[in-house]
Amino acid sequence: MSTTFYSSRLKNKLIYRYVLGISGISMAIVGWLFSVGKPTEAGPFLIVSLATLSIGVKGFSWVSGLSFTLLILSVVAASLYYPDFFLTIGNYETAGLITPLIQVIMFGMGTSMGLNDFFALAKSPKAVLVGVGCQFTLMPGLAFGIAFFSGFPTEIAAGIILLGCAPTSVASPVMCYLAKANVALTITIVSVTTLIAPFVIPLLMKLLADGFIEIDVLAMMWNIIQIVLVPIGAGLLFNKFLSGKAIWLDKAMPYISMGGIVLIVAIIMAAGQESLLNMGLLLILAVLIHNLLGYLSGYWVGRFFNLNEQDCRTISIATGMQNAGLVSGIAKTMGKIATVGLASAVCGPLMGFTSSVLASYWNSKESKK
Repeated sequence: MSTTFYSSRLKNKLIYRYVLGISGISMAIVGWLFSVGKPTEAGPFLIVSLATLSIGVKGFSWVSGLSFTLLILSVVAASLYYPDFFLTIGNYETAGLITPLIQVIMFGMGTSMGLNDFFALAKSPKAVLVGVGCQFTLMPGLAFGIAFFSGFPTEIAAGIILLGCAPTSVASPVMCYLAKANVALTITIVSVTTLIAPFVIPLLMKLLADGFIEIDVLAMMWNIIQIVLVPIGAGLLFNKFLSGKAIWLDKAMPYISMGGIVLIVAIIMAAGQESLLNMGLLLILAVLIHNLLGYLSGYWVGRFFNLNEQDCRTISIATGMQNAGLVSGIAKTMGKIATVGLASAVCGPLMGFTSSVLASYWNSKESKK
């Protein structure tokens, strides 16, 4: 029995290595095409390289967490090389899918929530208040500074500020789990920041971004309520009355959410291809700086308030990880998905990579409770 098990495991390892070999060969071809001045012909090989790499890393536990990020990067490459495939389906513009996809993801978040998730607020109000405070003070302030000094066009700059005003990413509890942080605390921070986002984001945008683009506070507030509170409320009701009665839906929602995120990133990247190619590296650098400063400042604010190591790690990850998908939905309702929504599209795969690296680093370090 054990011999069969180990034989099967070895076979699977070999398959993953073959897939990684295909990825390596494809990437070598990409490098060669770029070196001979034929970058436009490298598209198919780059897509294949990233897609196979996302499969290959699953065979190795220490990098398996990067699989979803690499999948997103392969879709990003496809959307940049072949944008027309992602912009329309027949006569239908795919940008119209963004809002319902965000609502589906928020519904999924609601189905996984319950009143028990909020009990951490009563047990540890200090840590929750620090986390929520960091999310809606540090991140918007950092985003405004980056937007102000970057020299980006006004709508791109406004998109960076909008990203900074976003609530905590719904993926942060997974990263906190991998980082040996306080998962219950991050679930509470995600829940609180998401629920108050419809009222906080418009006010922050009016305060910080009104000099870049015109902000209609009430209209933005109503749009975010429709994107966030209505589907989360529906999800909570589903969890209350139908939880366990639709097992297939419970199992499917995480995959539906991941698929929705991939499709949203692809649509935004395709729509903003021209803007991204014109300022790609600078925008990526700006979003990366914002993301890394979020991790760093969140951790040290936690230390300043004498939180334990687990909670400091949690505040760090919760602060640095923004709900980029929600920002994309807001940008769509503003009719500026190709400009205001561009920073959030860049943030998605970038944040997935940095948070995975940080979680892996902390996973190897013992935390003192």
